[in-house]
Amino acid sequence: MENEIQPGLDGDFQLELDKLEACGNLRVLPETCSEGKWIEAGGRRMLNLSSNDYLGLASDKALREEFLRTVKERDLCFSSSSSRLLTGNFPAYRELESLLASLFGAESALVFSSGYHMNTGILPAVTDANTLILADKLVHASLIDGIRLSAAKCIRYRHQDYAQLENLLAKHHGEYHRIIVVTESVFSMDGDVASLDRLVELKRRYANVMLYVDEAHGIAVRGQRGLGVAEEQGCLKDIDFLCGTFGKAMASVGAYVVCRKVIRDYLVNRMRTLIFTTALPPINVAWTRFVLSHLEDMQARREHLAKISASLRTAIRESGVECPSESHIIPLVVGANEKAIWKALQMQEHGFYVLPVRPPTVPEGTARLRFSLTSLIEEEEMARLCHEMKA
Repeated sequence: MENEIQPGLDGDFQLELDKLEACGNLRVLPETCSEGKWIEAGGRRMLNLSSNDYLGLASDKALREEFLRTVKERDLCFSSSSSRLLTGNFPAYRELESLLASLFGAESALVFSSGYHMNTGILPAVTDANTLILADKLVHASLIDGIRLSAAKCIRYRHQDYAQLENLLAKHHGEYHRIIVVTESVFSMDGDVASLDRLVELKRRYANVMLYVDEAHGIAVRGQRGLGVAEEQGCLKDIDFLCGTFGKAMASVGAYVVCRKVIRDYLVNRMRTLIFTTALPPINVAWTRFVLSHLEDMQARREHLAKISASLRTAIRESGVECPSESHIIPLVVGANEKAIWKALQMQEHGFYVLPVRPPTVPEGTARLRFSLTSLIEEEEMARLCHEMKA
């Protein structure tokens, strides 16, 4: 029949799925129901230790109610129905970008539909064959995809090995028109923090070097005003592409880059993932602006998150396991895939929803549990978790 499925082709897919299952790498979409810091899965109600809602804003009813009382009628639109370059560039966008630029002390900012759009779109737009990208070995998959889509030459330096990066800059700065150093601020799998101030110092040595920093896990949770690791380390104005997402600690959707006006204008004209996608609905953009305007008032949440994170890091280290984390993302590296799966199930049986992370997301032999903490977790709950780590 004309629409009959060809078993041979599907058989190839099934064979690959069977291989993934055999080595403990088969992914399935979990069926869960979340309520604040709690999550229901597999018939259990557990403390959610796998959420990116770092400040607990996604379930803050008072904050949501305040927004709904103050939101403008013009922004109560749940679809943009267009790209920003057609009819989707609503006033809420301009207001959000103006606020971003003001808070960061920058010339301009540009908002995108997602962090993936951001990272796969900026680098291909601003690079060519005469560009060299020097990227930290552990940057996020979206950045790797953006590098692959670009025409640039890329060298990935050893994770946080700034001596190697310094050598690469010294060796290659005269060979390329432009060099872009790419890093995250808080790394998503190890939870360690980049020395952005040192990267800025290296950048300043060469006129043709630019710095791209993804603050996806740093925005809202680091810095006195919640502006991220760049604020914390005093280098907000020294980063050429200061990027971040709204879908984690800021409890919204989308992403942004803070940059010079000429870069913003160039991206509007050359960035395919901005040009050829539907804009975010005005209601989402207005909510993001509302949350962003409250970041400075959330220092108590940031301090509590830092405190409970330190407790868990200490507990893991006292259990005899090395822990590279310096943040609210805390890995428990166990090695084998099967052991990570077993340990995650054991934690869930004790009321802690934590998930295994396995290759290819992390390197072979470093399967782990990844604790992603939220400020909603109380100290007594953290004490119970720490006791479990030491047991």
